[in-house]
Amino acid sequence: MLDEIGALLARDAALRLEIQGHPDNVGAPTANLTLSQQRAEAVKKYLVDTHGVAAARLATSGFGDTRPIADNATEAGRAKNRRVELHRLHRK
Repeated sequence: MLDEIGALLARDAALRLEIQGHPDNVGAPTANLTLSQQRAEAVKKYLVDTHGVAAARLATSGFGDTRPIADNATEAGRAKNRRVELHRLHRK
């Protein structure tokens, strides 16, 4: 999936993305915030290092466990919450 994103970024040099990291709710909130930021930064590093995307085209944000998309009471729900989302940034 990241290779497809890298190819998309290569085709559209004006495309800028925000990479948002999210964990489940297991662990302390401060640790989850750090983990979510690290998750987003890891995706950015991959796109920059592997696909040559200019780092300035990629913003990162970590949201901790503040934006779940599923119930954290089950393993299946927690697995869905451990994710990275990509959002288009407005063109300058």
